[in-house]
Amino acid sequence: QVQVVESGGGLVQAGDSLRLSCVTSGRTFTLYAMGWFRQAPGKEREIVAAISRSGGSTNYPDSVKGRFTISRVNAKNTVYLQMNSLKPEDTAVYYCAARASLRIGGTYTSSEDYEYWGQGTQVTVSS
Repeated sequence: QVQVVESGGGLVQAGDSLRLSCVTSGRTFTLYAMGWFRQAPGKEREIVAAISRSGGSTNYPDSVKGRFTISRVNAKNTVYLQMNSLKPEDTAVYYCAARASLRIGGTYTSSEDYEYWGQGTQVTVSS
């Protein structure tokens, strides 16, 4: 079993930056590919960033590419999501997710690919 805990959400203004953190425990962190998702009211959950076990591969949708950066520090069992130039449409609950992967360089962008989820952290961007 893997526990996933996000932190760092809050209320910011458009154009501001925010960094989310996600700490995992319970199993060897380096065995897990990680992802950040978000879900706005009335919308489906969507991927915002994915990172491989090694951290060497990342994946972003066009909506956040160039503004968001995912990274991981394996020694701290932590993955980060740096969000810059935030827009009101980025407002959502952000979730961190983990999945065991045999592929050290693989990234996963579907919510169905992930086994373990955090409770979510709210990000609100005012205009």
